[in-house]
Amino acid sequence: MTGRPDHAPVQLAAADVQHYVHAGFLVVPGLLTGGEIEALRTDAVAIARGHYPSPQITPAPDSLSDDTVLRSFLAIHQPHFLSPVVRAFVQHVGIAGVLGRIVGAHLPAWDGRVKCMQSMLFVKPPGDPGQAWHQDEIYIPTRDRSLCGAWIALDDASVDNGCLWVLPGSQRLGYLYPQRAHQQPDEFDFAAESYGFDETAEIPVELPAGGVVFFNGYLLHRSRRNRSSGYRRALVSHYMNAWSLLPWEVRAGERPATADRRCVLPICGADPYAWKGYEEPGGVWLRPRQQP
Repeated sequence: MTGRPDHAPVQLAAADVQHYVHAGFLVVPGLLTGGEIEALRTDAVAIARGHYPSPQITPAPDSLSDDTVLRSFLAIHQPHFLSPVVRAFVQHVGIAGVLGRIVGAHLPAWDGRVKCMQSMLFVKPPGDPGQAWHQDEIYIPTRDRSLCGAWIALDDASVDNGCLWVLPGSQRLGYLYPQRAHQQPDEFDFAAESYGFDETAEIPVELPAGGVVFFNGYLLHRSRRNRSSGYRRALVSHYMNAWSLLPWEVRAGERPATADRRCVLPICGADPYAWKGYEEPGGVWLRPRQQP
């Protein structure tokens, strides 16, 4: 599950790395095999049905169809805490190979070390909303602008079923835009929207199942409602330079400059802060379909 024995390792050209630095995203089609994608689809059902013990997920009765169970939420946060299958894909050798080239490519002395702090499983059945403009750095702060999302398409992602839309280059200045409640509940979920920029240059990121979109944490992106008759499933994990602290939360007695959450997973290279130890994984969180 963590390798591609039938494929050679991904070879990124220098131009690919520079495209990521300049535009803020990089599309790598066919990074996962058909068998790997099917394994993730099957595991998504297992997670949703409560096959992995978790106080946050009530096991679904056999009388409910897989489709009914999957439609009960918008996303599951941190599924790699529960599922060894998802955890294996968070550490997937092909994805790690790309991350080891791009995450800190904007830094003059980066040595390729990468760690992961989050995974999210989106199921997005027909009719489900997207998420309004936002920057992931708003939710996951890093010290050096190295946050990177790896968005695995578990279905062909298209405009019709609510693929990602990005604003190329919007990450370059490292500016975090303000947020507000949006006024489009028929299009987006309840999360706030970022505003204060020209969105006319946005482009859709369509790709077949098995492709992966890598994007910087400051890149403005959004997705629209699924207007197709099929799912638009995706596994999205977030990574960063392993040398950067992760001040995701500042606890009593800490300072923002030194706060560092340690529920992380080393992906590329040795963890320079391994001496700190690691926090035990917490629970998963189900993003509801309706605003609480």
